[in-house]
Amino acid sequence: MLPKFHGLAGEDPHKHLNEFHVLCSTMRPQGIPEDYIKMKAFPFSLDGATKDWLYLQPVLFNTWGDMKRMFLEKFFPASRTTTIRKEICGIRQHTGETLHEYWERFNKLCATCPHHQISEQLLIQYFYERLSMMDKSMIDAASGGALMDKTPAVARHLISNMTSNTQQFGIRGPSQSQMVNEIGAASNQRLENQLTKLTSLVRQLAVGQHQPAMVANVYGICTSVEHLTDMCPTLQETESDQPENVGAIGGFQYGKQPYQTRPFDNL
Repeated sequence: MLPKFHGLAGEDPHKHLNEFHVLCSTMRPQGIPEDYIKMKAFPFSLDGATKDWLYLQPVLFNTWGDMKRMFLEKFFPASRTTTIRKEICGIRQHTGETLHEYWERFNKLCATCPHHQISEQLLIQYFYERLSMMDKSMIDAASGGALMDKTPAVARHLISNMTSNTQQFGIRGPSQSQMVNEIGAASNQRLENQLTKLTSLVRQLAVGQHQPAMVANVYGICTSVEHLTDMCPTLQETESDQPENVGAIGGFQYGKQPYQTRPFDNL
């Protein structure tokens, strides 16, 4: 049974032509050119407005190549080619997307526009540059260095092997929520460590500011019997050289204090 093309927005004309080609190549009678079979059978693969378009053409198609070209110009215009070229150039691996899923999506996108006119070297480069860091590192390790140092054919073969392995073992990158949670936990831990250090520093500064200054007080002894101890000129000179206030410790004032006579001073 022939595949049908209706010309709807979601239909792929290139896919229709490929399916039509496979069917015609298998049903071709011996001795009849394949292009002749395609020209006669192609109108029956169209339906609705697409069949009307074909029958309303002002000129007849002499070759299968002309019919195919006019079909693509109508249902795959240049504007659509430009859009798909931009999508190919900006291809990017989605968060949580496996290497196999990304590679398959990339190949399907390229297949929707076979005449994108992008070289194989650039195709591999676009695919490789937008890989996740984990998958890019795995491919570089498998290639023995950098993938882009390989030829396009070798690079494509290596990527195909890697994607088959990821499909078999189900290797999938971390999800966006997991990455956000891990980054948030690490940031919170760093913040807690900084707050702990800052609190300790403030406590040390507070203790240092409230620490009373310990100033040594100098006491003199008079050995003369010619005058009272509090009238000793030598001790008076020593006391005059000390500060008036040297601080308080335990509520007891140090410094100049009135002399109190002790019983043994006049002995």
